[in-house]
Amino acid sequence: MALNKKHVGSGFDDFLQQEALLEEVTASAVKRVIAWQIEHEMKSRKLTKTALAQKMHTSRAAVNRLLDPEDTSLTLTTLAGAAAALGKKIRFELVAE
Repeated sequence: MALNKKHVGSGFDDFLQQEALLEEVTASAVKRVIAWQIEHEMKSRKLTKTALAQKMHTSRAAVNRLLDPEDTSLTLTTLAGAAAALGKKIRFELVAE
């Protein structure tokens, strides 16, 4: 049985990097986690999208975009507003690869 040794020993991140997809996949994964965390916090506080929008001084449409795991165009201002409205802080960190 012949093995394709091109990717032997490489990881999935290496594959994504070769296919120029790593940044897109990473952004999507991060957005999914953020959206999930915000939704989880909203549920625990029994906070509707409309109520969160009011606390953030924004529209419900903006909250819908914030909670949409597929929409990676999240701004730091929107994220900071959501965190503040939920009584939370945001923390970002660059880490070595």
